[in-house]
Amino acid sequence: MKISHWTGLLGAMLCLASPLAQADTAPVFNSGDTAWMLTSTALVLLMTIPGLALFYAGMVRKKNVLATAAQSFAVTCVISVVWMFAGYSLAFTSGSGFIGGLSRFFLQGMGLDAVNGLAPTIPESVYMTFQMTFAIITPALIVGAFAERMKFSALLWFTALWSLLVYAPIAHMVWGPGGWLGGDGVLDYAGGTVVHINAGVAGLVAALVMGKRIGFRHDAMHPNNLIYTLIGAALLWVGWFGFNAGSAVAASDRAGMAMAVTQIATAVAALGWMFAEWIVRGKPTLLGMTSGAVAGLVAITPASGFVDPMGALWIGLAAGVICFWAAVYLKNWLGYDDSLDAFGVHAIGGIVGALLTGIFAVKAIGGTAGVLEGNLGQLLIQAKGVGVTILYDGIVSFVILKVIDWTLGLRVSEEQEREGLDVTQHGEQVYE
Repeated sequence: MKISHWTGLLGAMLCLASPLAQADTAPVFNSGDTAWMLTSTALVLLMTIPGLALFYAGMVRKKNVLATAAQSFAVTCVISVVWMFAGYSLAFTSGSGFIGGLSRFFLQGMGLDAVNGLAPTIPESVYMTFQMTFAIITPALIVGAFAERMKFSALLWFTALWSLLVYAPIAHMVWGPGGWLGGDGVLDYAGGTVVHINAGVAGLVAALVMGKRIGFRHDAMHPNNLIYTLIGAALLWVGWFGFNAGSAVAASDRAGMAMAVTQIATAVAALGWMFAEWIVRGKPTLLGMTSGAVAGLVAITPASGFVDPMGALWIGLAAGVICFWAAVYLKNWLGYDDSLDAFGVHAIGGIVGALLTGIFAVKAIGGTAGVLEGNLGQLLIQAKGVGVTILYDGIVSFVILKVIDWTLGLRVSEEQEREGLDVTQHGEQVYE
């Protein structure tokens, strides 16, 4: 080979190796990771519509079935737009330790080859949409706490403001680049703090601000159709594999473990709630089993990428029994009207899961050891994440609710509530 040929080859190699040449090269995405994340995104969206819509609609009274389902559907639409123009940028771009920046305001600059450093093997458009589905289900969960009494207009405003002022900051602090809590070592694989504690605490604040439903403790508040609730719970269970295993952001061994522990914890929690109810009340109920399953899904969410199957078993058992106690006894003792137990299942389940993650975390799985492997400090770090989420969420949610109440009004009139939200808010009703 001539010297000129060797010189040309060496020059080409140097160009390829230079940082400038690498920066100009379009990213090479992993097709397997991308396919899995597209699937996971669809699964998580399935959790809200139709999953949560049916789960909640089956538990309210017949006169509020359509209104409750409409709330889940409307939240999906509102958050999709809010996430596009500002939510994603505030949560998942670089900024401060508390909040992200506006580099993706209205998703500017997000072309086909755009990449978010948190998920370098998939297009940023896929990562953005995946995180959008998390942002959608979180305020939709809050609906369960104030079901059957909030104005539809107030719901729309609360959803949009809460997403920007509460969800985005908490998501950034835990998951975002440079986030304060994530940087301090808080473990939350798929949303124990960001989604469930966040939603449950906001739900409790909303229930307290709005007050009890008319006839609470006196009138029958029986579920209208537990088959809807069963179907909704089943869709939540299936969709949750996208929630937890999808949080690996790759078709990987860690995604496989997250799927396995999710299944185990959910089944054990359903049995734990069922047997606790059976012992206390004499009969196991379908509502109890489905509620227990959701409690298990909630509790394993922060732990799913950090624990092994034995850890999942204990987390599921604790969630089933403790959430049964919270939904049945704690609510009665304190007297608040959390209509569909958003606080009792999601906040309490999220707290149980977040704290137990600090105990059962396995270094060989998630890179961080828990208390059982000698890392006593991890439990304190988890408690810090829980405390910050509760405090920030509780204060800001209260302010948002009071501002809406002073302006639009939060609650329907007594006459409208007695007639039902289906007719008074939407002009529709379920006929026999």
